[in-house]
Amino acid sequence: MGVLMVIFGVFVMVLCMCTAVLRRNEMRYRKKGLPPGTMGWPVFGETTEFLKQGPNFMKNQRARYGSFFKSHILGCPTVVSMDPELNRYILMNEAKGLVPGYPQSMLDILGKCNIAAVHGSTHKQMRGALLALISPTMIRQQLLPKIDEFMRAFLSNWDNQVINIQDRTKEMAFLSSLKQIASAESSSVAQQFMPEFFKLVLGTLSLPIDLPGTNYRRGFQARQNILKILGQLIEKRRDSEESHKDMLGYLMRNDDNNRHKLSDDEIIDQIITILYSGYETVSTTSMMAVKYLHDHPTVLEELRKEHMGIRERKRADEPIEWNDLKSMRFTRAVIFETSRLATIVNGVLRKTTQDMELNGYVIPKGWRIYVYTREINYDPFLYPDPLAFNPWRWMDKGLESQNYFLIFGGGTRQCPGKELGIAEISTFLHYFVTRYRWEEVGGEKLMKFPRVEAPNGLHIRVSSY
Repeated sequence: MGVLMVIFGVFVMVLCMCTAVLRRNEMRYRKKGLPPGTMGWPVFGETTEFLKQGPNFMKNQRARYGSFFKSHILGCPTVVSMDPELNRYILMNEAKGLVPGYPQSMLDILGKCNIAAVHGSTHKQMRGALLALISPTMIRQQLLPKIDEFMRAFLSNWDNQVINIQDRTKEMAFLSSLKQIASAESSSVAQQFMPEFFKLVLGTLSLPIDLPGTNYRRGFQARQNILKILGQLIEKRRDSEESHKDMLGYLMRNDDNNRHKLSDDEIIDQIITILYSGYETVSTTSMMAVKYLHDHPTVLEELRKEHMGIRERKRADEPIEWNDLKSMRFTRAVIFETSRLATIVNGVLRKTTQDMELNGYVIPKGWRIYVYTREINYDPFLYPDPLAFNPWRWMDKGLESQNYFLIFGGGTRQCPGKELGIAEISTFLHYFVTRYRWEEVGGEKLMKFPRVEAPNGLHIRVSSY
C-alpha cells in the first residue's frame, strides 16, 4: 500500500511540474496583440504533434482558434495562416518585410547561400544565376537531351521484376539532376554522393538538436561530406581547364557572358539547392503518378494514348524533343492533378523582419509565418469533387493561372525549376507507360504528412507492354 502511495505521489508531482512548465511557457508568449493559440513545451513546442498529426493538428487548432493562430513548431514561434486571401498577401509582399523564414535545421543543412534563404539583392543575384541554368532555351538545347538519354537508360530492363517504385523514383530524381549538373563525373561520384544526399534531405525537416543519432546531426554531417565531394570536383575542373556544357560548367564560367558570377561557396550551395528542390518534387510526384495511374485505368489509357501517338511519329531510338514535350498536354494535367491530390508541398514559411500587423494582430519581429496551403487543394469551389483524381479539370488553362494556384509556390518565390521538373516527370512517364504495364504487389500504407511517403515502400510487379 505504501509503495502505491509513493508511486501515486510521484505521478501527481510530475503532473504538477508539467502543468507548471506548460503554463509558464504559455505566459511567456502571452503578449498583447498576438493571435490566439497554444505554444506547447519549451524548445520543442508543438513540433511532435505537428509532425505526427499533420492536417488533423491544423484542423483542430483552426476549430479552436480560427484560421490565424500561434504555435511553436520546428524550433520557432510561429503564426499559422490558413486564410487563402491572407496567404496570397503574405506571399506577394516580401518587400514589406515578409522574407523567407525556413527552419534553422534547413538553413544549416542547405547552406546560408541557398536561394530559399536569401532575399533582396542577394536573392536577385542567386535567382538570376539559377534561371540562366534552367531557362526554356537551356531546357530545349542542353537539359532535355540529357534527361532523355538518362531516362531511356534508367528505365531499361524493368520487365519481369518486382520493384520498389519509391526507391526507384528517388534514385531517378537524384541521378537525373546529377547528370544535368556534372555530366562527365555523374557516374563516378554518384555512389559516394547519393547516400549522403538522402541523409541531408532527412535532416532538413527536424529539430535543430545537435546530438548523436539525431536526423539533424546526420544531415549536417552529410552536408560536410557533400561539401568535400563538390569542392574536389570544382578543383579538378579548374585544374583540367576543359570546357563542360552542364550546370556546373555554366556556374564556373569566368567570361564576360556570365552576368551572375558566384563564389565557390555560392556555387556549392546553388548545386545543393538544385538537387534538393528538384529531388523531393520530382521523385514523389513520379511515385504518386504511378500509384494514381494504377488506380485509375481510364486516366492511364488516355495518358498512354498521348505517348503512343508521340512514339508512332518517331523511330525507335529517336529521343523526346522540345515540341514533343510541349504537345504532352494531358501529361501536364496528370502531373498537376497528382501534385494537388497528393499535396506534395503543404505550405511555405516566411519570417517577419519587424513588428508587423496582420489580420488585426501584431506579429513580433523574427517570428515565422507558416502559409499553410494544403487545404486550398481540396476546396470544392476551386476543384469540384476535390477528392477525385481528375486530370481533365486541368485541360482548361484557366485553372493553372488562377490566383490560388500555389502547387509550385507563389508570389516572388514561385519555384524557378517548375518547367524543368515537369520535363523530367513527363519524360519518365513517357518511357514508363510506353514500355511497361504494372500491378501493385500489396496494399502498402501511404503517409501524406510531413512528407508523402510509403514507410515500407511501394512495390509493383512490372511486365512489358
